[in-house]
Amino acid sequence: MYALVEAFRAALTSLLSHRMRSFLTTLGILIGTASVIAVVSLVQGFSASIKDQFADLGGSTMTLQAENTTENFQTGKLNKITFEDLDVLRYRVAGIDQVAPIMAVQAAGASYKGRTATPQIQATTADYQLVRASYPQYGRFIVASDDRGRRRVAVIGTELRDDLRMPDNPVGEYFQIGTEWFKVVGMMEKQGEILGFSQDNYALIPFGVGRALMGNSKDPILVASFTATNLAEVEAVRERVKRAIRVSRDIKPGEDDDFSVQAADAFVEQFDKIAGMATAVLGGIVGISLLVGGIGIMNIMLVSVTERTREIGILKALGATRRDILVQFLLEAGLLALLGGLIGIVLGFAAGTGIAALIPGFPPAQVPAWVVVAAAGFSALVGVVFGIMPASKAAGLDPIEALRYE
Repeated sequence: MYALVEAFRAALTSLLSHRMRSFLTTLGILIGTASVIAVVSLVQGFSASIKDQFADLGGSTMTLQAENTTENFQTGKLNKITFEDLDVLRYRVAGIDQVAPIMAVQAAGASYKGRTATPQIQATTADYQLVRASYPQYGRFIVASDDRGRRRVAVIGTELRDDLRMPDNPVGEYFQIGTEWFKVVGMMEKQGEILGFSQDNYALIPFGVGRALMGNSKDPILVASFTATNLAEVEAVRERVKRAIRVSRDIKPGEDDDFSVQAADAFVEQFDKIAGMATAVLGGIVGISLLVGGIGIMNIMLVSVTERTREIGILKALGATRRDILVQFLLEAGLLALLGGLIGIVLGFAAGTGIAALIPGFPPAQVPAWVVVAAAGFSALVGVVFGIMPASKAAGLDPIEALRYE
């Protein structure tokens, strides 16, 4: 242990005596580590933001939506969820609690006191806030009597309020959707942006009112969110829904589904896999620069061995073993790489934070502890690996020849 401490002290002294050269040597590792950390921090921050968006939905929430291929879009024959499919969810599948249909309403836009905006207009039912775990900041949400009575009421997002310059609490204000007048009965909590796309520029109206606005001749775009009564039966409910919808849509055995049933937690797991793969690929590509930095360390260490040939001869003459010389030079290489890695981690996180701040709506950068540990460890490992050749050369020098070296 004493010999290791002495080797560490000697390695540190050698690096400090050539500060500028040590800094330039470790610059490649520094830049490589900073690049890796910056890329990983951005990917991890985006991943965390997406998971937060679905965290409140819970594992029992599922979504039924239509699936379309490129051929469907080319021919214009799109698969769509129908009102009959909604009835199947409500009345023919056991184990389902709430069902919230969501229908996109085509409208000319929204206007208020001469100001206009183009929000997403969606029609839904009172179960929406329970299924989506979304609640009003002011006022109330749509209730069942609004739907039954075809009341022209709306719940809006914060961005629509700002675009139309409504009061901070817009409850009670009247505005137009297309040519129809609606009364604001609630404003939902702010959800923020994802990659510059606002999640608060919308108006929700009663489902029956939406159907009336679309007209019976229209073929609306529907999505259905629903919850399982028992969390332990989510997979069973999902399979029952698939079987029932296949029968409802007259899909023959052996034919592929033209719809999908996805759970919120399944989406998060799938996104985790995608984010993990992206992190590994991008980190691997950028990490190539670490190898370049390792080659730089090897070159400088070889030069250092040549410069310190007489010093190595003196050490061996005083009793230093081959192992002592090997350990000292490996420690020097490892310390150089570790120093660059630690500085690179700090600069990389700063760069990731700055880039995230410059992109409108991009979530804050995040660096998990395991990434920091892995980056520091890998940097030191690169230094040791590329320091083996110089260390072996130093350890293998003949002491007599080394003392004669000029």
